[in-house]
Amino acid sequence: MALALRYAARSDVGMVRRENEDSGYASPRLLVIADGMGGHAAGELASATAVATLAEVVDGDGDPGETLASLAAGVHAAGASIGQVVIDNPDLVGMGTTTTALSFIDEGTTARVAVVHVGDSRGYLLRGGDLTRITHDHTYVQTLIDAGRISEDEASVHPRRSLIMRAIDGLQPADPDLSVIEARASDRFLLCSDGLTGVVADDELRSILADTEPTATVIALVDLALARGAPDNVTVVVADVLEVDGQQLADLTGGEAVVVGAAGEPRVRARLPRVHFPKDAQVDPDAPDRPARVDGPPTSEMPTIKGAAPLARSAGGNADRQRIWTIVAAVAAAVIAIIVAVGIAGTAWVRSQWYVGQSDGLVTIYRGVSGSLLGLPMQSTVQVSDLTVGSLPLFDAGLVADGIVADSEADAQRIVNDLRVRAAACAVVPTPAGCPAIKVTP
Repeated sequence: MALALRYAARSDVGMVRRENEDSGYASPRLLVIADGMGGHAAGELASATAVATLAEVVDGDGDPGETLASLAAGVHAAGASIGQVVIDNPDLVGMGTTTTALSFIDEGTTARVAVVHVGDSRGYLLRGGDLTRITHDHTYVQTLIDAGRISEDEASVHPRRSLIMRAIDGLQPADPDLSVIEARASDRFLLCSDGLTGVVADDELRSILADTEPTATVIALVDLALARGAPDNVTVVVADVLEVDGQQLADLTGGEAVVVGAAGEPRVRARLPRVHFPKDAQVDPDAPDRPARVDGPPTSEMPTIKGAAPLARSAGGNADRQRIWTIVAAVAAAVIAIIVAVGIAGTAWVRSQWYVGQSDGLVTIYRGVSGSLLGLPMQSTVQVSDLTVGSLPLFDAGLVADGIVADSEADAQRIVNDLRVRAAACAVVPTPAGCPAIKVTP
């Protein structure tokens, strides 16, 4: 008997974001999740580039040391590819991506998994009913947790919870975490973007992961995130370690890769002519020649009722129609009342949201959420500062472009003040790493 992976992946834009900047990949040897950032600076290009590059360079057939080296090389190659995209399109400076990948190392009757990790996308292992996180978030709030300054619960609502300390941006080394763990039959691995873990607790993840096979599991996890409001893109990859015989092993290892999210969209691939994308089995949902989408089970024909008499018009027809219209009017009135109530509640929620973004190159405080609904903006400008986005460290500039969530107007003002301090730290010669270059005129 041998060990092999059975996998599934799903990605969704969520309920608030306008574009899906996540990418996911699953194959018999490699699982990858990448969460792009940069907003207008095209985070979807960064995540797609990372997935495509790792899929091309990583080989899971070697020993653990060789596989770790391959993963590290894949991350550095992804950084170089993203850097080339920025060179080709200077207006994309500020884009970047997290990346977490697992490479399955088949050792006959045993197996191991090599792990590479940069950012705050996560990897989990479910074994014997116990869920273990196998990655460590590279975030500001995680440094506070590690230092004992805040708890996990406090981190989930901290105003700086979106601040990532490491990412692949093509401008500076990503410095990935590398590790190897044993893989056992019946193990289940989960890779996910923070769009899932931001709204679904670990206990809930464990419950869902323990219940069904991979395809049903990725559907259930994303659906739960959507039910919770999904303020961010949500991408999930699930893989089971199975003990199989020779024919099953051939079937599983010969399976086609699945690519989801931005990396699977032709419009994203068209913007990355230098990047080689893997062949995959996933049908792009936005392809113009795609088959019609069916939500739920196929609709069947109405059954024939034996012994039923043909319908006939009777003298009571007008009264019947009057009753029907009365019912329709009552239902319509109830629906309108519900829509109005939801609209009022939704408006109140939007007005309670704050974030720091950019307007014409200046750091700006907004009330509401980024985006529009039915063509109407869902945010209003509260304050346009004199701080230029171009003066910020490149990574901070990407965060501002994507929008930094704040808890209140005062918190948004504190974020602007923090950015001002970080911009001042860049205004020296020679320019520190990660800062925009300063032009010195004689």
